Amino acid sequence: MPERTTIPRAEALSGWRRSSHSNSDGGSCVEVVDAHPAGVPVRDSKVPDGPALVFAAPGWTAFVTAVRSGALGG
Repeated sequence: MPERTTIPRAEALSGWRRSSHSNSDGGSCVEVVDAHPAGVPVRDSKVPDGPALVFAAPGWTAFVTAVRSGALGG
């Protein structure tokens, strides 16, 4: 499987959940679908009818781990 693919109409998927770092003010957020057979679909919460990127699970896990540890700076 490539490192990422796209789903053109992401709203067709069910089970989206918002990042735990999101707030109720509608700021910049991502949503993901857990346990999807193609990998980890990720979309912009402000554009639910737009496309989603689908990342291979190991790559997504490495990214989330790096963000949580502060390894990506910021």
